[in-house]
Parts: sequence; structure tokens; C-alpha cells
Amino acid sequence: MTAQDPKAPILELKALNKAYGALQVTRDLSLAVMPGEIHAVIGPNGAGKTTLIGQISGETSSDSGQVVFGGKDVTGWCVASRARAGLGRTFQITAILPEFTVLENVALGVQAHQGHSFRFLRAAASDQKLNDKALQILGDVGLAERAALRAGSLSHGEKRMLELALALAVEPKLLLLDEPMAGTGPDETARLIGILKSLKSRCPMLLVEHDMGAVFQLADRISVLVYGEIVASGMPEEIRADPKVRQAYLGEDDAA
Repeated sequence: MTAQDPKAPILELKALNKAYGALQVTRDLSLAVMPGEIHAVIGPNGAGKTTLIGQISGETSSDSGQVVFGGKDVTGWCVASRARAGLGRTFQITAILPEFTVLENVALGVQAHQGHSFRFLRAAASDQKLNDKALQILGDVGLAERAALRAGSLSHGEKRMLELALALAVEPKLLLLDEPMAGTGPDETARLIGILKSLKSRCPMLLVEHDMGAVFQLADRISVLVYGEIVASGMPEEIRADPKVRQAYLGEDDAA
């Protein structure tokens, strides 16, 4: 098997298109995520970010174009196959099992990644190997002390951290982060930013986020999506100063 070139993009989108009837949602959209970077995609509501995430994850089929992940064309692959290949994902709305403990949630994620059956859900966290791996992941996201709590009792920000732990359970080669700061307060946002910074050396990320403070703290590169097209892409300081971006997205207030 040919090894992935460390200088090649971990994710490359090539001229992706998606339309719903007469509505063109993504239009010849191309971008790349490089190893070791956090690449943020920003844009106003209706820009096509949700559709783009679906095209990358496999939930939404593209009308044309390619999704290349880890050097392989995965355009026709289903969600599960992309996940097995190393595409980890978080969602705008938390997707956890609220009646299970924090530890059981992550142990089940580890179990699923290892290809085991879900027939014995409650037994997952009693398996010492699953336990150890799950506790390590919980430590990575700052939730080790919450391991025995019912997941539904966590604060909103802690649930976001748990969802991040679930994404890490699949040992991702890339993390696709869909609005990880959504609904979090300032303290929880600061914690999440710190956690994502600490994970950056382990796993590159594609970050879709409305919180511009978080984006400019985290991103190595930013692409701006407007009406399904990338109108600008570059370093954070370049994007902040780009007049097209200010007009299309940041321009409603020069202080934005």
C-alpha cells in the first residue's frame, strides 16, 4: 500500500457541485486541508456550509466533483466507510446517549471503531481495554473527572466536549467540526478552544464555525463561502483585511 505523502492534502475537494432543483447550493467548490492545520470555513447563513459538510461526510451526494481523503477518491463512499477511513465528525446538535454515563458513551465509540457488536451496550464500559482507552480520550478533552456521570446531566459545553471525545474514539485522520462552539458560554468556549489547540498536532481539522473570535484564534487558514462559492482563502490576517470578505461577511460592521 502506498503511504500518504506527508506534504499532500489530507482532504481535497475538487469542483464540488450540488443543486436542489434550480437552487445551486455549492458551485465548483474546491479547497484543501493540509496535515497539521486547522482550516476554517466561514460564511453567512445560506452560504452552503451545511451542504458542504454533508458532501464531505457522505451524507449528501454531490452532483459532480470529487472528495479526495487520505489520497483516495471517496466521492462514492458512504458515511460509515468514510468514518472507517478516519473521518471524524462533530455535529451542530450534540449526538450523545444521555442515559448512559460519560465513560459508557466513549467506550461504545471505541467499541464501534474496533468493529465489535453493540449487543451488550451496558457491558461496554466494564471491558478494561475499552475503559482504559475511553478514559484516555476523556482526559484529552478534560472530562476524565466526569466519567461516572450520566451524560444527560452534563452542561451544554461539556456535552460538546463529550461529542468531541466520541469523534476522537474513531482515531480520526481528520476532524470535521460542525459549529463546535454553538450554544456555549464564554468560559466553555475558551475551554473548547484550548482543547482544540492541544489536539491540533495530533489531527488536522476542518472547522465550520460562526464564532469569529474562535475562528481567528484557531485557524491557520480560512476560506470564505458565499452563495456556494469560495470568494477568498488565506491566512487569518489576509481574510480579516480582504475587502471582498468585509463586504460579503464582515462588512456590516467595520469593527467586526
